[in-house]
Amino acid sequence: MSGFERNYIDEAFQQNWIAPIGPNVDAFEQELAAKLGACHVAALSSGTAALHLALINLGVQQGDEVIVSTFTFSASVNPIVYQGAEPVFVDSEHETWNMDPALLEEAINARISVTGKKPKAIILVHIYGMPAKVDEIMKIAARYNIPVVEDAAESLGSLYRGEHTGTFGVMGILSFNGNKIITTSGGGALMSDNEEYIRNARFLSTQARDNAPWYQHSHIGYNYRMSNIVAGIGRGQLQVLDSRVEARRRVYEWYRELLKDKPGIGFPGEPQDAVSNRWLTCITIDPLKAGQVTPSGLMQQLAEENIEARHIWKPMHLQPVFMNYPAYTNGIAETVFNTGICLPSGSNMTDDDLERIKEVLKKVF
Repeated sequence: MSGFERNYIDEAFQQNWIAPIGPNVDAFEQELAAKLGACHVAALSSGTAALHLALINLGVQQGDEVIVSTFTFSASVNPIVYQGAEPVFVDSEHETWNMDPALLEEAINARISVTGKKPKAIILVHIYGMPAKVDEIMKIAARYNIPVVEDAAESLGSLYRGEHTGTFGVMGILSFNGNKIITTSGGGALMSDNEEYIRNARFLSTQARDNAPWYQHSHIGYNYRMSNIVAGIGRGQLQVLDSRVEARRRVYEWYRELLKDKPGIGFPGEPQDAVSNRWLTCITIDPLKAGQVTPSGLMQQLAEENIEARHIWKPMHLQPVFMNYPAYTNGIAETVFNTGICLPSGSNMTDDDLERIKEVLKKVF
């Protein structure tokens, strides 16, 4: 916590305004819009809820296909299945580990050939905070007139050509889950320049209650709205977003300097026009060049010193629940999964924390 949250939370308690609407919700939406350069924002219960409502706004339904990055967390894919649609997975390009533009176009043409119609939407994930190759992907999407929803759950504060990720597609989603760069403990947001999309998201997220003098419902709704308390936390967190990005980038540069001369260590690239929030510092390890060091072995060495590291996301096309869906792959996501590790990357890591990590890395490499 930043310390600023308490002001907004105390105010909400003093006003007895705890419900999933209220002044903090309205203000958080306005402050997010101003910070990110989005015209309209709906504060919601999770990033998954935001993505689900985005797909509903686009009319995704049973029989449709939605293209999505395979190298991501399952929350990027689950809402497609909620709608009875089918995910179509597209592999990564080497530099940023995000969706490969060439494979994206190949997948679009292949699905048109197989199904006789184009995919209903593209979900573009900015993995681990690294902006994807937005220009190339947006040009392909425009060529085929397919709307893009940006999954910026991990990339809040990241920039592409000076603009915030999540603001290039027809809609963008954010997450404020407990592990994100700023957190409300749980929560998310949907943003768009299309006011109707956001108005509809707010309507559906509050159980789709009609404007009537009694409880009347003409649409299926959801309990997806953010509470006034949670939004108060978000307002306090948003005040320190820039400093959190700076802290994560310092941690990344520390690892980069520490490991720069170690053979077999790879980092994802940051495109010239991008600024990553470096949500997590991730590396790949080539055991043949790194003295037979493996991600699992390094994780074990860190764990023995009570330091947590984690495996890279397992690609969605390899997940048991999704492996029967179409996938257009080049082996990059699978290679990164097999050789990658997420290193400790917290915004509040101390010099003592870094020294403990350094001692393990010096011993292993």
